[in-house]
Amino acid sequence: MLTRRHLAGLLAGAAILPAAAAAQRRTLDPGTAMPEAGERGWKAQVPQLRIGLLGGENESDRLGRFGAYQKLLEETFKLPVRLFPASDYAGVLQAFSAGQIEMASMGPSGYAGAWLDTNGGVEPLLVPEERDGSISYVSVLVVRADSGITALEQMRGKSLAWADPNSTSGYLIPRFALRKAGIGVENGQYFARTGFAGGHEQGVVAVLQKQYDGAMTWASGQGDPAQGYSRGNLRAMVEKGMLTMSDLRIIWTSEPIINGPLTVRTTLPAAFKEDMKAFHLALPKSHPQVYEQIERGGGMGYREVTHAQFQFLVEMRREEANERRRRS
Repeated sequence: MLTRRHLAGLLAGAAILPAAAAAQRRTLDPGTAMPEAGERGWKAQVPQLRIGLLGGENESDRLGRFGAYQKLLEETFKLPVRLFPASDYAGVLQAFSAGQIEMASMGPSGYAGAWLDTNGGVEPLLVPEERDGSISYVSVLVVRADSGITALEQMRGKSLAWADPNSTSGYLIPRFALRKAGIGVENGQYFARTGFAGGHEQGVVAVLQKQYDGAMTWASGQGDPAQGYSRGNLRAMVEKGMLTMSDLRIIWTSEPIINGPLTVRTTLPAAFKEDMKAFHLALPKSHPQVYEQIERGGGMGYREVTHAQFQFLVEMRREEANERRRRS
């Protein structure tokens, strides 16, 4: 059973990460360097590298952002790299379960879901490190700036868009935080209507187009709010010209959430995992533009993580599934 102490620990995010995390490798470590180009012994087991791309952004933009990254991986490890953009978060979880991809950057809840679906068949390698050295981000509730809504209390009787059922910041964490505050999160309880927008970008667009009064999405919580912060969905939409932050108002912000990990299948060769760690740890230094494209903004690079740092989310996913069964 998920205890209140465990849940509180999860919402404290990076602030309560195990002390061992301090010893994990970081992009900022001296001597971090891109692996030498050339074929690897693990190529016999991984003849092509298949990478899943989460939903929440239109497909052409996703493929465009990852094009240079794909090419760099091919040039470094001398093997074909294929990108698989999923229509939603569940598509990447299903691809891991079916053994159809080797690697994907996932949200923390999505990682926990994939770990449960595969019975521990995936593991995390790295997470992004923010500009202040933390490894966390936040969930935010946005409304139109001209809506007259300035506080969460004014969302009573209004409509709310969740991003995706497998999203941490767009569903799992805000649902828990609102319930903890005594706010019913089911359709028709506190909010007149709730629904899934199909992704973070789609949720914000739905608010701008007045299809929903508010939407949950994610941001780094650092940097200039007027620019959509340093990283995240809002920053990406500002950079693509899809909105200006003056169009929106943020009326609620969660506690810090541990960043989502670069995830691989557990059964892959150890040398493959080490090469993927080394490549990504060096990427921000050696190819900063590629790094900024795939991270939709920038931070300090990456930091190693372990599954233990996501165990709280596994427990939270189990509890959410149990709650759905009880409601059914």
